[in-house]
Amino acid sequence: MNSLDELRKAEEALLPIFYGIDALVKQNLQRVLQAFRNHRVGVHHFAGVTGYGHNDLGRETLDRVFAEVMGAEAAAVRVQFVSGTHAIACALFGVLRPGDEMLAVVGPPYDTLEEVIGLRGRNQGSLMDFGITYRQLPLSSEGGVNWDALSTAVSARTRLAFIQRSCGYSWRQSLSISDIEKIVKILKQQNPEIICFVDNCYGEFIENREPPAVGADLIAGSLIKNPGGTIVPAGGYVAGRADLVEAATCRLTAPGIGSSGGATFDQNRLLFQGLFLAPQMVGEAMKGNHLTAYVFDKLGYPVNPAPLAERRDVIQAIQFGKPEKLIAFCRVIQQHSPIGSYLEPVPAPMPGYESHLVMAGGTFIDGSTSEFSADGPLREPYIAFCQGGTHWTHVALALAAAIEAIGPAD
Repeated sequence: MNSLDELRKAEEALLPIFYGIDALVKQNLQRVLQAFRNHRVGVHHFAGVTGYGHNDLGRETLDRVFAEVMGAEAAAVRVQFVSGTHAIACALFGVLRPGDEMLAVVGPPYDTLEEVIGLRGRNQGSLMDFGITYRQLPLSSEGGVNWDALSTAVSARTRLAFIQRSCGYSWRQSLSISDIEKIVKILKQQNPEIICFVDNCYGEFIENREPPAVGADLIAGSLIKNPGGTIVPAGGYVAGRADLVEAATCRLTAPGIGSSGGATFDQNRLLFQGLFLAPQMVGEAMKGNHLTAYVFDKLGYPVNPAPLAERRDVIQAIQFGKPEKLIAFCRVIQQHSPIGSYLEPVPAPMPGYESHLVMAGGTFIDGSTSEFSADGPLREPYIAFCQGGTHWTHVALALAAAIEAIGPAD
């Protein structure tokens, strides 16, 4: 099989989709630019402060810019968030109280949240340790939202509905903004006071709106994924209703300090610049996802989403069925990474994950997966979850080698 011929055919077939993605990038960039203009962002906002972080003009302005981009009342963008999981945990602990129920409405959460909730691990200060109960709705038989179950899911104790936008390590469709809008509407009909929280990781700038614009009360995510534009060195964000954002930041810092603390350590320029670059970087990752899906679908492997399907996040799953093929794929991606190409990925335990993982991630920001990356848990059916891609041509180069190394499905 000539890998270059296969890639050329894929690129030609996907040209109309690539054009559509460029049009989306233009819309999202316009949204970011408008927010920058509205809040008069200038070079004076790049200066940072130290110590407590009080009166950081750049940070306060970035919060307002980010809130506008997300369609939210308020936002808190902080380098002190260790990860997207940390931002989500702060949001959950900030909002929920003993006796409340958290309801996951789209099946099980991402692996790293299991210990936050208390599904794994004990006596670490999980939600369950604090008397917060947890319930989850199963997916439908087709692997999507169980709309019938959702229509009667809210109980008297349900305080917060957890909506995971991305598929995580599951073989389901990620959620579109219209899906999230429908979920929120159904939940609010049962209880107008329920807090609809969206784990927004991997979904930012995939469409021309974000969850707060369709009724979500609170969202959280990582700055070293989509909204960091590949250059933000660390951090996360929360956005949504102002009172809920403040509650989340009180868990990040302390009650009484909340969003007024947190020095930016001269990172403001990168935070602003990363947000400006984000729509373009996400667009390139989407193109890479389409290309990956197209190529491996032609090779006979199950892929999710399908090659021509609209993207709902920056994750593309390939089901290899065998551990050796999953490992071989990750090794090829690592070999074509800009950083650490000489390393050989091997399955290993990872903090917060139940299964051993094999990961290819030669990224400039450790753990960002923003450059073309792939990873997967070493469990059946041995799925590689591809992410990122700063330009689709890099993805194409890696895929050419992967076609030769993996070959057609058995």
